Formats: sequence, C-alpha cells, structure tokens
Amino acid sequence: METSRMTRTQSLNDAVARCLDRYFKDLDGNLPCGVYEMVIRAVERPMLEAVMQQADNNQLRASAMLGINRNTLRKKLQHHGLLNND
Repeated sequence: METSRMTRTQSLNDAVARCLDRYFKDLDGNLPCGVYEMVIRAVERPMLEAVMQQADNNQLRASAMLGINRNTLRKKLQHHGLLNND
C-alpha cells in the first residue's frame, strides 16, 4: 500500500513538474510572475471539488481528509464559490 501511495504522489508531482516546464518554455525567455499564486489557483478548486465529492459534501470529513481546520475549509469553499447555501 505504501508503494502505491508513493506512486500516486510521484505521479502528481511529475504532472505538476511537466506543466511548469511547459509553462516556462512557453514564456520563451520572458520572466515569469506570480507562479505560486497561479499554481495554487489552478490546483485548489479542483482539489476541493474532488474531496468534497469523496466526503459526500460533509465538511468535517473533507477537512479531515485535507488535514485542515473546518473553518479554513469553509473559507476556501466560499472563496471558490463552492459553499452550498442551504
């Protein structure tokens, strides 16, 4: 099981690295700006959507899966327009 987890993690790492390599090549020598924020924006929303789906929209379970505080999760969901207003 540990090997499988490492393979998935490495696969995700490799995918991010390939995307960033392509991004820098596409800049064609121009100086990149705001790379950190760009990557976080690109990854955070789909990650939250996937985790919320896996947690059946249970914020407590999702926050545990993510390893973050439930209030932090709520802020992130709200920021991305993913908070269900019951």
